[in-house]
Amino acid sequence: MIANDHELQVTLERIARMQKQVAELRRKETNPANYRLAASGYLAEIDRMQLEVREYLQFHPADLLEEIEAAQLA
Repeated sequence: MIANDHELQVTLERIARMQKQVAELRRKETNPANYRLAASGYLAEIDRMQLEVREYLQFHPADLLEEIEAAQLA
């Protein structure tokens, strides 16, 4: 889970790099079946990271502080 804005930025950069890798693979791979096999892992990881970004962005920073404090008390 993304815990702060720095981790958010790092995750967004990783997503962008993976998207570029998939785009490059799409341009270079001539066999559609090979492309799908090669790209599927990247796309799954992009989806996972985008979900983490969404989960982080849905909360206001004050909400996150409350959640962290509650977890520390438990």
